[in-house]
Amino acid sequence: STLRELATPEVNVSTIEDPIEMVEPAFNQMQIQQNIDLDFASGIKALMRQDPDIIMIGEIRDLETAEMAIQAALTGHLVISTLHTNDAPSAITRLMELGIPPYLIKATVLGVMAQRLVRTLCTSCKTPVELEEEDWKMLTRPWKTPLPQNAQQPVGCQECRQTGYRGRAGVYEIMPLSESLKGHIHESGQVAELRKEAIKEGMYSLRLSGANKIANGLTTIDEVLRVTPVSLNQLMS
Repeated sequence: STLRELATPEVNVSTIEDPIEMVEPAFNQMQIQQNIDLDFASGIKALMRQDPDIIMIGEIRDLETAEMAIQAALTGHLVISTLHTNDAPSAITRLMELGIPPYLIKATVLGVMAQRLVRTLCTSCKTPVELEEEDWKMLTRPWKTPLPQNAQQPVGCQECRQTGYRGRAGVYEIMPLSESLKGHIHESGQVAELRKEAIKEGMYSLRLSGANKIANGLTTIDEVLRVTPVSLNQLMS
């Protein structure tokens, strides 16, 4: 979705993927081929010769790929990629664990978005429910948000095969890398420290994003707790 928004006739969008899950005519797409030593790192080198404006790297798995992504960003390209982490702040520590020095992260990373998918309630059978205040506080801590009045619970019917859920929706956590946050990126930096500073600057956690969907009657507390990591509940209490 992000690439479709960015892909205009004026820009060259090039991707390297493993696998190519969706063919998109607006992109120049490259498939990883391990049998001919075409991995992410070597694929980025090949893409750089094609004068791309935007590069999408399917996944940063190792130091070599991370270094090539950093170099591409340093030379003025917009680089979009994925990392496997628990939340947005953990992406910074993950890059450092791979071997990228903090000064390069500060110079190149614009922001991080974490995403989880929650099951959405079946519209044919969901019914209103009154939430326990303690459960709501546990989910939304340290934010103080009023107990929602439109919460729903699963029931089960033929439409949803008696599960009570039908479809999925995303919950998101977006962390732009401000100058203040950059000051917390250093060799001895902890993800908890970075997360606290991001929260102070207005970042909403994955759980708070999920709480918004609960308040709108789209999903449940149990579902949000199932897919989101432990966040500031312990770190800031």
